[in-house]
Amino acid sequence: MTEVIGLIAACLTTFAFLPQALKVMRTQRTGDLSPVMYAAFVLGVVLWLFYGIMLGNTALILANAVTAIFAGIVFFFIVKNAFFQRAQNTGTANAEPA
Repeated sequence: MTEVIGLIAACLTTFAFLPQALKVMRTQRTGDLSPVMYAAFVLGVVLWLFYGIMLGNTALILANAVTAIFAGIVFFFIVKNAFFQRAQNTGTANAEPA
């Protein structure tokens, strides 16, 4: 019963990130999302994943592996958009290589 509760909780918290990941992939908009929060979150989830692997806990492993993917996608787009925004602001976005 404990494992079942853990798996249900893992599914709910993990798939809560799916709509955000899908929206960011669809719209390419990340301006209102915090890069620091997502960086800390992804690192924390990866550490929970390693912890779950060390314990051999299926719920921790599955939930954190999938959450790392979803949150990692969002973080990737945050960094990508910040890079291109900075490049556009400095006028180097369309610059020819030297």
